[in-house]
Amino acid sequence: MGSYRIDFEHPNHIYFMGIGGISMSGLAEILLKEGFRISGSDAKESSFTDRLSALGATVVYGQRSENITDDIDCVVYTAAIHPDNPEYRTAMEKQIPMLTRAELLGQMMRRYRRSIAVSGTHGKTTTTSMLSHILVKAGTDPTISVGGVLPLIGGNIRVGGNDTFLLEACEYTNSFLSFSPTMEIILNVEADHLDFFKDIDDIRSSFHRFVERLPEDGTVIIDNRIRAYRELVRDFPGRVVTVGTEGADIYAEELLYDEYGHPSFVPVAFGEALSRVQLAVPGEHNIFNAMAAIAAGLELGLPAARIREGLQDFRGTVRRFEKKGELNGATIIDDYAHHPQEIEATLRAAEHYPHRELWCVFQPHTYSRTRALLREFGRALELSDHVLLADIYAARETDTLGVSAADVERAINADTPGKALYLSSFEEIERYLMEKLSPGDLCITMGAGDIYRVGEELLQKSKK
Repeated sequence: MGSYRIDFEHPNHIYFMGIGGISMSGLAEILLKEGFRISGSDAKESSFTDRLSALGATVVYGQRSENITDDIDCVVYTAAIHPDNPEYRTAMEKQIPMLTRAELLGQMMRRYRRSIAVSGTHGKTTTTSMLSHILVKAGTDPTISVGGVLPLIGGNIRVGGNDTFLLEACEYTNSFLSFSPTMEIILNVEADHLDFFKDIDDIRSSFHRFVERLPEDGTVIIDNRIRAYRELVRDFPGRVVTVGTEGADIYAEELLYDEYGHPSFVPVAFGEALSRVQLAVPGEHNIFNAMAAIAAGLELGLPAARIREGLQDFRGTVRRFEKKGELNGATIIDDYAHHPQEIEATLRAAEHYPHRELWCVFQPHTYSRTRALLREFGRALELSDHVLLADIYAARETDTLGVSAADVERAINADTPGKALYLSSFEEIERYLMEKLSPGDLCITMGAGDIYRVGEELLQKSKK
């Protein structure tokens, strides 16, 4: 069934299982604007489903077999959908053609003259968002699919012309191997998603196969800090542009930070120093994200001035070092970091942000990641003055691995006794913070689950 081809010249009825997901909702919106009849299901109502309904999609809540009607021409589903799902099972019984989300994306990408896929273990959303600002500032009218809410485009999707398609490319379940990019950005390659990949070598193999998806005249932009990065681009006949540290084709020098930890730097591209760039997002990691975006802009032939202006306009996406408010003089930040390298990058950025003591309220994401990277989590979180740990957010998994947030607590306290505290409910965490936070403190809620609710509840309580 995966061989089904969408006919964009003759729009028909497409059904999305899990239509409210941040990526699925974006694809549904693109097809709506292409004239397709769109319907789908999700577990609950959200801003994404409300938007789709307003645009003309039919959305039902709860996944039931009766939702799969005979007038559906194709069903789109994600890796989160299993064969025992009633809608999946019924679609199979009815022999309705089915496509994975990645397969649909791959078909859509071929409709554009150039398609840019931003990949890597972390930093994808920020880099895609930075490049979105650059493309819009340069007047290219791009179609954009980003894995976060970007204020510039009022959500996670922008439907533009058929010239440029920019999207995030996630390696999980090898979904990016269904894509058809003309340009790839590879930010980093680290151990993650070990519920799917066997080990780091398996992950590196997938990124090499991802490069092989490019046409012979395509371009790959890759960070030279990736271990043995040349192995990932071996045998690729197209253009390879390196970014990262000195010695790369494009790197940064003359780094400065303002009072909020926002860096500025002078990009050096192919030996030529460009005008200084001032970012409005904190942290050294965002310099490297910006380098990748600059490289893409230059390879697309965009004026350096428009690239600089686009980067300077970018002020972050939702849940990426997002200031939520202040609680009795303490600043509350929320961040999506859920991998040790992301955590370290965020906490390093916080070092440049004005604060008295740094609190990190961390919710581990998935049992497999927590178990595989337990020591790395401990080392990264030690950069905080205080760590509060919430229960693991299971996401797609069940608790069969015998690991808990208390294990992270022990890993931290083994090196720095008393720094970490595991609390079994959000209510306990909120009470503890209400008692302990002092004026001038910086508190970051961190994780890919629903830990953001802690900060929001604290701020609501402060208004009462």
